[in-house]
Amino acid sequence: MPSRSSEPDAGSPRPGAAGSPPAAAGSPPAAEATVVLPADVDLHARPAAQFVRLAMSFSGARITVAAGGREADAKSLLSVLSLGAKGGTSLRLSAGGDDAAGAVEALAACVAGLTE
Repeated sequence: MPSRSSEPDAGSPRPGAAGSPPAAAGSPPAAEATVVLPADVDLHARPAAQFVRLAMSFSGARITVAAGGREADAKSLLSVLSLGAKGGTSLRLSAGGDDAAGAVEALAACVAGLTE
């Protein structure tokens, strides 16, 4: 008989853990916006970190960013980097929870103002 471990399955994130789904499946976002990444800016480490730091300041909101058919937790640097967004890419920002509209508005302004 296999032994049972009290450790969570490595493939299943804990609820609320970084990298866990930011919103329940099927629940519509409270706020959404589409913004275009400036042509001369790729979403690599420095601009992505700036974006993620701002997203993290909205602790009560569940925020996602999507590009090219892929979606990422906006509060996870590795998730945002994994989008591989290049200059000129449209990003869809979605948020739910506390201050969702404020989070989307601030993040859209952040993306529009990114520089290399």
